[in-house]
Amino acid sequence: MIEQLSPLAIIALIGGYFMLLILISYLTGRKADQSDFFIAGRQSPWLLVAIGMIGASLSGVTFISIPGKVGVAGLNEGFAYMQVVFGYLLGYLVIATVLMPIYYKQGLVSIYGYLENRFGKVSYKTGAFYFLLSRIIGASFRLYLVGIVLHEFVMKSFGVPFWVTVSATILLIWIYTFRGGIKTIVWTDTLQTFCMLTAVILTVIAISRAMDLDFGGLVTTIRESDYSQMFYFEGGWQDPNNFFKQFLSGALIAIVMTGLDQDMMQKNLSCRSLKDAQKNMFLFSGILIFANLLFLALGALLYIYAGSTGLEMPASSDQLFPVIALRHMPPYVGILFILGLIAAAYSSADSALTSLTTSFSIDFLDMDKRTDWSESEKKRTRLLVHIAFSVILLIVILVFRNLNNESVINQLFIASGYTYGPLLGLFSFGILVKRKVRDEWVLLVCLIAPVLSYIINANSDEWLNGFKLGFLILALNGLLTFLGLLLISRSTVSSSD
Repeated sequence: MIEQLSPLAIIALIGGYFMLLILISYLTGRKADQSDFFIAGRQSPWLLVAIGMIGASLSGVTFISIPGKVGVAGLNEGFAYMQVVFGYLLGYLVIATVLMPIYYKQGLVSIYGYLENRFGKVSYKTGAFYFLLSRIIGASFRLYLVGIVLHEFVMKSFGVPFWVTVSATILLIWIYTFRGGIKTIVWTDTLQTFCMLTAVILTVIAISRAMDLDFGGLVTTIRESDYSQMFYFEGGWQDPNNFFKQFLSGALIAIVMTGLDQDMMQKNLSCRSLKDAQKNMFLFSGILIFANLLFLALGALLYIYAGSTGLEMPASSDQLFPVIALRHMPPYVGILFILGLIAAAYSSADSALTSLTTSFSIDFLDMDKRTDWSESEKKRTRLLVHIAFSVILLIVILVFRNLNNESVINQLFIASGYTYGPLLGLFSFGILVKRKVRDEWVLLVCLIAPVLSYIINANSDEWLNGFKLGFLILALNGLLTFLGLLLISRSTVSSSD
């Protein structure tokens, strides 16, 4: 085993990185007001938004779990995950050409304001509630994964409890986001995306050199390995990696987890114009293809390297990358891994915390409509909300610590299928069907649909002749919500959208 970075050196590295983020936060947020915190005064450069969104989309889950899944039989084995990524492209096209024009036309700060304009207050609050639930689950899973790695490889050696590790992580995020919000995050996420992708590229180069491979040899080795299959057409719909199932799932995941997600759309709404926001989305889509191919190539290399050196595989596939980077490669690879991990994790978590604060402040406290509050009262309330969501994330992460027993990325998407499904049904009905709904019944529909989806999914083997829904649980949930809204609708044409 190669002599590696000491835990103290890793802590110093993380501390230095955060000092840089805090400096950026000070420079960008020292004169920030409410508008800057929520939408950066609608002055964000589209190029920075596009680059920063890469880090927020990939997160620590992608950084660790996607490479680990390459060599695990089952869902997304090999390069099968690219089928989902290609589906993302269709989803992003829908976002740029259908959803963004609606959001900009209505001048929204919170995208769930569309539901109030289209259906009414109950629909509006229901949509915002499901976002809060979805984002709390998603952000907590991502931070949980990073917390495990930092605790296992760094803090545990000092006898620090897991809850202290996670608390410190969330506190650092809060420090550099509480002042400037989205105005700061546009800049910090750009830096973190650059660090993450640079770390992965240099790690791939380091492992290639350790195996005596030049670029041509690298490509050939991966292509001829058992991990390189990308497209799965022959297994039929019962195959979890079936191309059409994965592609459709990818499109729906992109629409709901980007286009119907306040976290991701808040950055887009901070651009100067709809045209800039659309340019951002198209550039982001292209970079995302390259980034995911890079992560999958890294995953294949990790398994090939482990096999060639006789390395004992860790119990969890999520641990393969950290084990090799921190215990079996030169120290500079460990440095790259830590930088990449914290960049990936915090570029996702910081915007999640900001968007949760924004949604609750705008959607539930009506902060943008309160004329009876002074600016100082609004700022103080927003600060308290920011702190409250930090504590909520900590509590949920500690619950996951006791409950988690599957691959983190699959849990994230499965959970999102149940919480994002009602959002998919609400927005698709509002856009596609020119009927009014009985607003007071919307919450009931959005509660019943996930329950029915869960029951159908739990019995899919028996009821659907062995068909596995997988990520398509999102489509089923959205469809049931759509049908429920149709049942409580009337034919009066709405002119509000």
